[in-house]
Order: sequence, then C-alpha cells, then structure tokens
Amino acid sequence: MTMLTLAVSKGRIFDEALPLLAAAGVVPMENPKTTRKLILPTSNADIQLVIIRATDVPTFVEYGAADLGIAGKDVLMEHGAAGLYEPLDLGISRCRLMTAAPEGKELSGGRIRVATKYIKTAQQYFAQQGRQVEIIKLYGSMELAPLVGLADCIVDLVDTGNTLKANGLVPLELITNISSRLIVNKAAMKMKHAAIEVLLGVMNKEVERNFLAEV
Repeated sequence: MTMLTLAVSKGRIFDEALPLLAAAGVVPMENPKTTRKLILPTSNADIQLVIIRATDVPTFVEYGAADLGIAGKDVLMEHGAAGLYEPLDLGISRCRLMTAAPEGKELSGGRIRVATKYIKTAQQYFAQQGRQVEIIKLYGSMELAPLVGLADCIVDLVDTGNTLKANGLVPLELITNISSRLIVNKAAMKMKHAAIEVLLGVMNKEVERNFLAEV
C-alpha cells in the first residue's frame, strides 16, 4: 500500500483540520498536545502525520519530506510556494492580513517603517502601491512596535481585532483574506496520485458540506 505523510502544525489549524481529516478516516492515534512524538500514526494505516512548526510545513512538502501539508495562506505567500500544488482551500483558520497603526496615525508622506514577520508579502504589497517602506523584521509582539516608536505601522494577522484594540491600534488596510490550504508535493502528486486523489475527494466534499451549512 502507498504511505502518505501529511505535515501539520499544532494549534488552531490542527484543531480545525481534525474534523476534515476524520471525515476522510484519518484520526491521530495519539494526542499531539500531550505526546512528545513528532510522527503520529493515524486510524488509517496508510497515512501518518508529522507535527512541525507552521512556517516549516511548505518546506517539508516542497522537498518531499511530507507528501501533503496543511498551511495558512499567509505562510504560503511568504514561502513562495512555486514548488507546490495548492488544490484545496479548506476554509478553516480564517483571518485577515492587514496593516495596523495607532489610531489617528497618518501613513502618508515619506518612507514608512513597517514591523512584521511577513517580509516578502509586505514588500510586495507596498511596492505595488508605489510606497516607500523600511521593513523591520519581528517575530512576535508586533503591536508593541508602534507604541515604542520602532515602527509607524505593522503588518500582521487580524482575527477579532481585540489585541489591536487593547494596545491602542486600529486595522487599516486589508492586504488579503487568509485561510488554510491543503498543499501537495508535485512529485508525490504523480507517484502517489490515486491515494492523494481519494483523500482530496473526501476532504473536498466535507469542505463543501461545511460551506453549505454556513450559508
């Protein structure tokens, strides 16, 4: 039988992907929140999960260490997923990638300092608008940057907006809407096509069913 390896990160994406995987008969045999194992067998003997950092998912899939993966569109945009197929929008872990700044802050005029971990995405966004920016890379606590004068604004994911509000920031410009996608290694799509198509088909039906339930 063909063994498939699916890469996914712990946290919100994993939690929201579980029902989609379960619909395809893929249930982890151990709880990733309690086990130290990074490779988890599932109820389907032909599919195993590898638990890695969210930003590493596209790399594992691109280089064939995993056949498939589940990753946020924000991670894929930053990675530059040219070596991957992206056949299915799972419609989970939805949020928005936005600019945000202190309330009343004007972002017009000269060079803007932007704090973000989305370096490539931010550069492309502002370049398309013809705006000059200086990108300052941060890995966390983005909201702090404008408050201490490190940056004029930030580019980050916004869900409820409560964290921004608590720190005196307001969302400004929508860069793009984000959701999690199922991605596939190009070689695996050829070599393991039948097995991957079965998994894709079942998960796609579940995604469509969830979409109809929301309408």
